[in-house]
Amino acid sequence: MTLAFIRHGQTDWNRDGRLQGSSDVPLNETGREQARAAERMLTDWPWDAVVSSPLSRARETAQIIADGLGLPLGPAYPELVERDYGPLEGLPDTEMMARYPDRAYPGAEPLDEVVERCLAGMARIDADFPDQNVVIVCHGTIMKYTLIRLTGHRVEAILNGTVSAIERDADGWRVLTINGEPIRTAEER
Repeated sequence: MTLAFIRHGQTDWNRDGRLQGSSDVPLNETGREQARAAERMLTDWPWDAVVSSPLSRARETAQIIADGLGLPLGPAYPELVERDYGPLEGLPDTEMMARYPDRAYPGAEPLDEVVERCLAGMARIDADFPDQNVVIVCHGTIMKYTLIRLTGHRVEAILNGTVSAIERDADGWRVLTINGEPIRTAEER
């Protein structure tokens, strides 16, 4: 099974550097172009389904990708919604990161809970699409920390409209790409 995590395309809040979280902010035109670019990155792999978070920016990105791949848009999974930043949503992200470098934002959903929620969503996707290759359109924070937990691979940031793919084998999950860049194993270096 291969999963391609794609961070939704850009929104005005992304462009303006605002904490977005679970707020339902739509894509902007740059975000739509990023979704089309992500779809082009996926054309070399065989995909069986495209699913997403229910937030509009993820659904629209997923619809653009599904259309480009000639697949129907699959379900939205509430477990894939971005981290809830509570009262900090909409505030400048650089200011919040400077004030809270450990990302323990007051009133925000704990990161461990975000990852557990994503893993539950992945289990549902696996049950709905057993042993199939699935494109999952969701959000930066949930992707970053879930990828770190699953693979142990260091991930600095997840960029809008990029593909971060992982593959499950007998030993667990292996990173194929982060932000569209292939990851080489120690043997390949």
